[in-house]
Amino acid sequence: MTHLHGKRLPRPGHGRVVAAVIGLVAALSLGAVGEAKAAAPSSAASVPADRFTDRAHGFASLAGGTTGGAGGKVVTVTDQASLARYAAAEEPYVIRVSAAIAVEPFGSDIVVTSNKTIIGVGDTGEIVHGELHLNPGTSNVIIRNLTIRDSAVEGNWDCKDTDFDGIQMDTVHHVWVDHNRFSNICDGQLDVRKDSEYVTVSYNRFENNNKTFGLGWTTNVKTQITIDHNLFAHTKQRNPSVDNAAYAHLYNNYLTAQVDPGDPVWTYGNWSRGRTRMVIENSYYRDVQHPYQADATAELVERGSILRNTTGRTDEWGAAFDPREFYDYRLDPAAAVPALVERFSGPQKRIGTTLHVPADYPTVQAAVDAVPDGNAVPVTIAIAPGTYRAKVFVPATKPNIVLQGTGQDRSDAVIVYDTPAAYGGSTGSATVRIAANDVTARNLTFSNDFDEAAHELSGEQALAMKTTGDRIVFEDTAFLGNQDTLMTDSPKLDVISRVYIRDSYIEGDVDFVYGRATTVIERSVIKALSRGSATNNGYITAASTWTGNPYGFLITKSKVVSDAPAGSFHLGRPWHPGGEPNAVAQVLFRDTELPAAIKASPWTDMSGFSWKDARFAEYRTYGPGAEVTADRPQMSDADAKTHTVAHYLKGTDDWAPHARR
Repeated sequence: MTHLHGKRLPRPGHGRVVAAVIGLVAALSLGAVGEAKAAAPSSAASVPADRFTDRAHGFASLAGGTTGGAGGKVVTVTDQASLARYAAAEEPYVIRVSAAIAVEPFGSDIVVTSNKTIIGVGDTGEIVHGELHLNPGTSNVIIRNLTIRDSAVEGNWDCKDTDFDGIQMDTVHHVWVDHNRFSNICDGQLDVRKDSEYVTVSYNRFENNNKTFGLGWTTNVKTQITIDHNLFAHTKQRNPSVDNAAYAHLYNNYLTAQVDPGDPVWTYGNWSRGRTRMVIENSYYRDVQHPYQADATAELVERGSILRNTTGRTDEWGAAFDPREFYDYRLDPAAAVPALVERFSGPQKRIGTTLHVPADYPTVQAAVDAVPDGNAVPVTIAIAPGTYRAKVFVPATKPNIVLQGTGQDRSDAVIVYDTPAAYGGSTGSATVRIAANDVTARNLTFSNDFDEAAHELSGEQALAMKTTGDRIVFEDTAFLGNQDTLMTDSPKLDVISRVYIRDSYIEGDVDFVYGRATTVIERSVIKALSRGSATNNGYITAASTWTGNPYGFLITKSKVVSDAPAGSFHLGRPWHPGGEPNAVAQVLFRDTELPAAIKASPWTDMSGFSWKDARFAEYRTYGPGAEVTADRPQMSDADAKTHTVAHYLKGTDDWAPHARR
């Protein structure tokens, strides 16, 4: 089988979109003119700057890394009992918090054990007047995208007698705290204590507090911590205070608007205490007293930061250490830090659960199985480059899944198998089946590489993909096969499912785009493969549209290519499964280029049903295969106004995936 690797028809306005994105990145990276005191970005600026990466960085990425609950079951919680049960379980879990969970009694702990990811769904996950607590010996924990708030006791500013923290960890290792918001906590918003190691704290918002972020409570010098791109606003002390850390790397943090309730002595920013070795790079301090200070026994190296309206200590002494001897990182210019941190810190709607294949789950099916039934918020299954020779089934109980190839090209990640219909029927032959609603696949290849030339079987249909769900989207995907490559169907005849395919590639020979789902193929390449015949090499479509559905297949703004001889390929034929009279095909080729391989009479009968009784038409097709003959119905301009992409996909819920870009 021939595959056009990574080729797409040009997208209108694509160059303008790219230019706009580049302009935004440049604006964020360069900062404002006139604030050029910051150190220039280092050579590590080539490191990708994904603000929402799902992989830990900094010290948490070392010594085996921090993966949290990767590989475990994904669960969604909305109440304290469920959160507490899964967080304390022995096995790994990815725990999605999709509600504000009020912890009772006030100030109580939720114990988090090893191998857990606790992540807010979008910006909806909150822990209210409670603490996430990691006991000694806990390891491999990720806490992301949560709001942790309101455990403060009115009138008790110092909170020495309560110890109500937001997150507290004692003698743990490999913890990543990322994209959270801490506000109005009684004691420490984040306490990293007692020789905890390999910790990264990134893109958090620390707001409205007295004691903010403390580290230490030990005379040992063991802790390694990375603290980057955090906001400290309306906080008084410990921003952070770092006591006896072996290595503390602080970069691109934004400290501003400190609280000073009549006690200026203890209002301060960063403090290197005890025997801490601290490095501060390209941070921004505005309206801060004592921006950074160090004990005489500690070391503090600062470079590239900007100070605005600050007073007090800015200590620098000792050699500290070189963070690049431990890991690579990208420094943003200090002038850009306020805008970057304000925009990207704290919970983000775009952050949810991403399941990585094979890093977190060995197979695509294992990742699908991990998604909770009834899933209401999109879960991305990120598929690394490689060939995955296995079948995949997305059941109807697991909606809202995104299958995302992560390679440079859609041909980099291939899901393939080689079953023909002779072994289990056409449905059983499908390499991938999607029965769920609201599933999207991007940047992937789906293939059935059954070699029909090498076998003599009664059922040579071999599907690469079958869908029965509604609101299915394929973007920048390829479907490879011969007979029956792509079937877009619905659960039963009079149920309408919709499929939208854009910027994709489909190949086959016999009925290789077929089924009863309302299906739009836009800006794509369709290759009609030769079977070696001089007169009949196959059929592109075999629609079985329900007679009550005005919209079957729309192939628009696309290109049909073929290696078959001139005049040897059909546009389609009407499929009546089991002789069903109410399956009346509807197919429109619109604004699409057709090759010389297309017959002058491109529609043909099937199983005793005349093509003339179906709803076949062309509208403004062009190219060497687009001649107008008596056997080629042409849609009128009036009818074409109601046969657009929007009309096909709208349904009763105004679905419009084509309008997203």
